[in-house]
Amino acid sequence: MKLPYPRPLCLAALGLLSLPASATEPTPTDAPTLAPVTVEARRRSEEAQHVPTPMSVLGAQALEAQRLYRLQDLQQAMPSVNVAFMNPRQSSLSIRGLGNNPASDGLEGSAGIYLDNVYLGRPGMAVFDLLDIEQIALLRGPQGTLFGKNTTAGVLNIATRQPTFTPQGNVSTSLGEDGYRQVQGGVSGPLTDTLAGRVAAYRTDENGYVENQFDGDTLGGGRRQGFRGQLLFKPQEDFSLRWIGDYNEEHSSAGTRSLFSTGPTINGVNRYEQRAQAVGATLVDGRRVNLDADQRVTVFQGGTSLEASWGLADGFTLTSISAYRWWDFTPRNDDELNVDVMHNVGQSARDKQYSQELRLASPLGERFDYVVGGYYFRQQMQNRVFTEYGPLADTWNGTPQGALNDVNSVGHGSIDTDSFATFAQGTWHLTPRLDLSLGLRGTYERKQARVTRDAPVGGASVTGAAAAVRQGRVGAYDSGDLSLYSFSPSALASLAWRVNDQVLAYGSLSHGEKSGGVNLSVASAPVAGADSLLIGSERANDAELGIKTTLLDQRLQLNANLFWTIVHGYQTNAYDDANLTSYLTNAGSVRSRGLELDSTWRVSRGLTLSLNGSWNDVRYLSYDNAPCPAEVALRPGAPAACDLSGHNVVGAAKWIANTSASYQWDLDNGLQPYVNGNYAWRSQAVGTVDDSRLAQLPGYALVNLSAGVRGDWGQGQWDVSLWLKNAFDKTYYTTLWNSPNGAYTGVLGTPRTLGMSARYDF
Repeated sequence: MKLPYPRPLCLAALGLLSLPASATEPTPTDAPTLAPVTVEARRRSEEAQHVPTPMSVLGAQALEAQRLYRLQDLQQAMPSVNVAFMNPRQSSLSIRGLGNNPASDGLEGSAGIYLDNVYLGRPGMAVFDLLDIEQIALLRGPQGTLFGKNTTAGVLNIATRQPTFTPQGNVSTSLGEDGYRQVQGGVSGPLTDTLAGRVAAYRTDENGYVENQFDGDTLGGGRRQGFRGQLLFKPQEDFSLRWIGDYNEEHSSAGTRSLFSTGPTINGVNRYEQRAQAVGATLVDGRRVNLDADQRVTVFQGGTSLEASWGLADGFTLTSISAYRWWDFTPRNDDELNVDVMHNVGQSARDKQYSQELRLASPLGERFDYVVGGYYFRQQMQNRVFTEYGPLADTWNGTPQGALNDVNSVGHGSIDTDSFATFAQGTWHLTPRLDLSLGLRGTYERKQARVTRDAPVGGASVTGAAAAVRQGRVGAYDSGDLSLYSFSPSALASLAWRVNDQVLAYGSLSHGEKSGGVNLSVASAPVAGADSLLIGSERANDAELGIKTTLLDQRLQLNANLFWTIVHGYQTNAYDDANLTSYLTNAGSVRSRGLELDSTWRVSRGLTLSLNGSWNDVRYLSYDNAPCPAEVALRPGAPAACDLSGHNVVGAAKWIANTSASYQWDLDNGLQPYVNGNYAWRSQAVGTVDDSRLAQLPGYALVNLSAGVRGDWGQGQWDVSLWLKNAFDKTYYTTLWNSPNGAYTGVLGTPRTLGMSARYDF
């Protein structure tokens, strides 16, 4: 029987952090060389080193060796990447500092995420265990020409393993500290001569690592489980039909935030500490919280897709991808205190999406080759915003007594999106070594939305100032019908020069654009008007210069690129302290510029070294209506807005470096011991959009180690390993958030975790 991937000479080892595109799969021969990797960055299969686009690729072996099993782990493995994660709804992927807009139910992300060629309308749709993955490719810079939605920052393309006509399978289990348990398994093989099937499933349990001082429970953990089934129908060489269906669910206490800073002390008074004392709350920090109410998240999601590929006359290929996905998120959140200020607060979301893509690819090898197509996307999003105040709400919020105490408020938002696009990209082979590529996409989108809030329920009867505050904060509201119509062009011009068989140099200019969005919570709309719920388009212009090299007889790959991106109308989230809610806004203009490096060196048959990193300078060129940081906003006579022009963009570390080493021995008895070491470092970053000096995300470095042994047994291969994540127990925050009364909270990263894994591939 055939293994699901070639037995490696240095494989798992690549426990490594990010690898250059063609270095994630080692060669199966005895020669110490790096084998090429095939990607579909231009919607056709090509060797990654031949594609004039900055990218990083992680194969299945690297993911397993590094234990990268969730979306938020990828920022330890790739340059220019940040994943802001609190829970599956409040999560976002940013590339080169662009795309930090989590929890935006009425807006697509700037960085597009694709699963088996299907665009995911919500970042949270990718927050599941990375099950049975073949490859993850990160394409940096605007990619709107060939991908189904305009993506101004880049694309994360996730491809799962396909059904095979050769029987194969795998099963693995892992145990670790903090109650960590994970089981995964899959099997693939022929059902008939023309039909193959594949099924894979997983379950992960963990207790968490944040202690709730109130009741002694541990938070931040939970259970995730899911499965994926596939069928591949291939009656002849020039036709294939692939069906995929998957389901995932999560029951966890994700989203538990620890106190990072109590905010500013102004004229000798710290408002957060003062009001905490007034309500009788006991504050804790570090890996502790003090919550008197439940903290939990429930997610159900799934989808199905059908991809058909026809080989036509004269070498043309026609591809059709039809897909449907749904996502259901329900939270229950505490108010971060151990007293009854709020019983529950949060936003639930329900999303359905449909998409259809049709594209035609010309044959390769001609003087001119091209891809043309059309795309349709429909999304229906609904959310529910709820707040259940307790008897201490007014004391905590500083509002007149009776205004909010024991009042319940429920709001509703909905947005329907219809997106239509046509696209084309072609490459002229001007000489045997010089290519010119031009691409163009036109996207028309129609968005229709409505935002309402029910009349408040509960609380005492109030008049005067208390009644005015109640009406302003939780009063009934109806925005009426809201509409957005936009035409968003994307374009690409790229020149690639094959200096010789080992060196590719390239330069490109591109324009990406994505439509505006709608705030699906009321916020200040009753005062500012319904139009304040709408935000405008985001437009990016990007320039790239890069080089891809394969040196030392294919033992060394060294890729580097320079980029310069200007974004107008940058879409991001701000925080409204008066209404205790985040809201979408256009943050003026942003410049992102920098240098990226990807390298891997196969030193010998058993030893592989890897280094990747980025220098990324991302700052606002103009942002004069920005929210003010707490140290300004809480002062008497504070301005309504601040000017953050020239400030760094939230969440974007200027420096990122990932390095790794792996070594494997091949013993005479057939055993293959191996060791892996990984080091991931990122510099300080702005923690919240207001750029408070009290909410700077500290830089941190993580060390991950593993050692194991593998060998043959029966028709397969077994592998047993011992691993240690965050070996030096670094306390670090992955993201920070604004909290009431000037405080800042954050989500802590995983502490030192020791565990072991056993795997069998057959």
